[in-house]
Amino acid sequence: MEEIKVFVEQLINLTGINGIAVPIIRHGVMILFAVLLSWVAGLLCRRLLVPLFKKIIAHTEVKWDDIIFSDKVLLSACHIVPAIVIWVLLPLVFYQYPFVRELLKRATAIYITVMSTRTLVVFIDGFNRLDDQPNRKSIQQYMRSFCGVLKIAMYFVATVVVVAIVLGKNPMTLFAGLGATSAILMLIFKDTITGLASGIRLNSNDMVHRGDWITVPGTPANGIVKDITLTTVKVQNFDNTIVTISPTTLVTGSFQNWIGMQQSPGRRVQRKFYLDCHSIKRVNEGKDTNFGQYRAAIKKYLETHKAVNANMLIMVRQMEGTQSGIPIEVYFFLKYKEWKVYEEHLASIMEHIYALAADFDVKLYEQYPEQ
Repeated sequence: MEEIKVFVEQLINLTGINGIAVPIIRHGVMILFAVLLSWVAGLLCRRLLVPLFKKIIAHTEVKWDDIIFSDKVLLSACHIVPAIVIWVLLPLVFYQYPFVRELLKRATAIYITVMSTRTLVVFIDGFNRLDDQPNRKSIQQYMRSFCGVLKIAMYFVATVVVVAIVLGKNPMTLFAGLGATSAILMLIFKDTITGLASGIRLNSNDMVHRGDWITVPGTPANGIVKDITLTTVKVQNFDNTIVTISPTTLVTGSFQNWIGMQQSPGRRVQRKFYLDCHSIKRVNEGKDTNFGQYRAAIKKYLETHKAVNANMLIMVRQMEGTQSGIPIEVYFFLKYKEWKVYEEHLASIMEHIYALAADFDVKLYEQYPEQ
């Protein structure tokens, strides 16, 4: 670097310029040289190193490197290279102006810190894109939580480093002094720490994952879990509205996860209706009642229906009589679990059960409103 400074001075002397104009021209030429060299370094990084690195990645059999080392990560890293060149050349360019050199040195250090943090954050975000499909793999949920914690830690470290650069202090000195302010930090990051602990409990106990259908009492959440972060669980309701709730709400309260139904061979139906007790009568010379034959007919109908899973429990039971009639409960499982199809088959089955009552001279109880 010293040779470059001497070479520039020799060129100026060859032009016949002397006196006070020499240092001014020298500084101008050195600044122009530093800017040009940093621009060339950034250009070579973008035009040469990035394409070369992408070709190497393209020839690998694995796919994760294509996502983690994306164009966004590589281009973000390229922004650091010119700043490093400027950092190296500052002592050469401003060796006679220590105040300006120190000021620009701190500004460049802050820029390098910010851009390095940004590059690492983009790199970490690549792990979250390795599998965007809904699944129930706990390791992926742990990875997402870990990435969230890592990004928060990086932001915190970068902030401390930037403050240390501005104050002209050693960053380790500031880190050592943070012990006294730990209570304040705990208060600032209270929701994050609580959310992290709740997220770990959700994952370790296999309570909820992306793709699960959950219902949370006391909240409008009733739909598919789209994303789980340190502080929020994002649920897309069936009307396509998005509801965000805290993981702490799920851990400290109660919620219903329908994954068991989604993975089972059938979705349960448990419906109750009432028979008019005045319509009960004996048949077959008193051996049976029309109510009993009606229940047997309902069971046979369910056992032979194509939408009902005959391998699971099918039950038609009579419950304790009430002032509204005699309750009959049907209990079975439909093969079709998707909401719309499920409701269509359920409505059709119940309509046939109601219509079947007339064949046995059974009346369904119906309370008419007062006129």
